[in-house]
Amino acid sequence: MKFVTGGTGLVGAHLLLELVKRGDQVRALKRKTSNLNHTVKIFSWYTPEYKSLFDKIHWVEGDILDYFATEDMLYGVDEVYHCAALVSFLSSEKRMMIHNNVQGTANLVNASLFQGVKKFCQVSSIAALGRTSDGTPVTETTSWLPNKKNTGYSVSKFYSEAEVWRGIQEGLNAVIVNPSMILGPGNWESGSPRLFKTVYDGLLFYTRGVTGYVDVADVVRAILFLMKDENFQKCKNQRFLLSAENLSFKELFSAIADELNKKRPRYYVPDALLGIAWRASALGSLFTGKPPALTRDTLVGSNRKFYFDGTKITKKISGFRYKSIDQSIREVSEIFLPEMKRK
Repeated sequence: MKFVTGGTGLVGAHLLLELVKRGDQVRALKRKTSNLNHTVKIFSWYTPEYKSLFDKIHWVEGDILDYFATEDMLYGVDEVYHCAALVSFLSSEKRMMIHNNVQGTANLVNASLFQGVKKFCQVSSIAALGRTSDGTPVTETTSWLPNKKNTGYSVSKFYSEAEVWRGIQEGLNAVIVNPSMILGPGNWESGSPRLFKTVYDGLLFYTRGVTGYVDVADVVRAILFLMKDENFQKCKNQRFLLSAENLSFKELFSAIADELNKKRPRYYVPDALLGIAWRASALGSLFTGKPPALTRDTLVGSNRKFYFDGTKITKKISGFRYKSIDQSIREVSEIFLPEMKRK
């Protein structure tokens, strides 16, 4: 039995699809407020049999912040895939996000140890890795250091991952994946899929920052490769940075614009204007009562250049190769455009 958290998110939904397609027994966690329609929609983009495949998932309602409930949910489970994480860049939600992500992971690790789970996969992030100051690529060994510029999300992912490393010391067999910016079709109003909606609506501005990108299908393939018995034995208790290519934000937005037949962004925004933008957004939220559209954390690093080396997994596992980001953008756009035309 496989147990998956975050099944309504980008990675979790795509992972669920692949698991049920190959005939695995899957138990997936959902909260009372979870919208399963997002997962159904993602399934429908890939197969006409999406309804029957979705119905093969055994959904359980619960919360990994409740340890004893988590213990019960893992009864009879052999493998855990932890894809869930609260993502917020609002200062008002920072403490809650850190607590929820770290404590939830700690509970899942402890329950896995108690129930004798054989394999554990933690979907972490490059946010849990450090950054280099000389322009050399970040790797799995680049140490994360406390810094005022670290976002709350980065803090939460680092300490969540630390709980898995602690579990490994206590006997848990686990692998950790650290994806860079994940591209894929999902909820077009949130997360990385929103990039396509933003460009489609007309994006005039760009920054000069650089980061890594990886397709959601490659993230899922990497997870399944690593969890295969023959690979798991040589890869367990390690982390794997997943990144296909490094691109500037301008390059990414321009490539998306080309696929969507939209104008490329034309105006560069320096750090000084970014600072004014998020402060103005924060001020505006005081009058509207709505969360600010821009925050310091959403804009941090917009003009900073960080490169990521995702080749460890290609060297460790024969047959694993990344798809190009051009191909990823093309495939996501082919799903996105019909969705917009229906609205």
